Amino acid sequence: MLSRKPSVAFWGMTTSIAAAFFAAKLQFQTDVADVATALRSGEPGFVLVDSRSTVAWEHGHIPGAVHLPTAEIATRAGELLDPAVPVVTYCWGPGCDGATRAALAFALAGYTVKEMIGGVEYWVREGLTLRTSRGDIAAAADPLTAPVARPLVAATAVPIAVPAAVACGC
Repeated sequence: MLSRKPSVAFWGMTTSIAAAFFAAKLQFQTDVADVATALRSGEPGFVLVDSRSTVAWEHGHIPGAVHLPTAEIATRAGELLDPAVPVVTYCWGPGCDGATRAALAFALAGYTVKEMIGGVEYWVREGLTLRTSRGDIAAAADPLTAPVARPLVAATAVPIAVPAAVACGC
């Protein structure tokens, strides 16, 4: 039986190491909800970069993003982007490390950069707009990632209102 408080040896870390790890993660990553909120403000404080292929970009991309495939960052970033403006990279989704590779390329080029975790997959799953050659499109929000207004029934059978477009609320 495991004790309620696993030993340091079991986890292989201390709370200070864990705190440093999570602080670093927040320094270098952002999520779809935070990026969408910043873009809606009109002054996000960063440029959003889609690091996918041209075919993927044309299939659908986040409105306001700049298209710069990862392989071209070292040679073209300077002509397209102001190095004084932070960059947020994105790719397909959590199963792809393209945004991580793009973020590394920007960091090596001297840019302040974050990776948008979740990528296009979670952008779409949260019901946000994609820009395509046929115009802007959006799917209904996936209730597993962006709860929508609907009554829930608790164990007490009392309906609970879930606000619209609230993501996870963290």
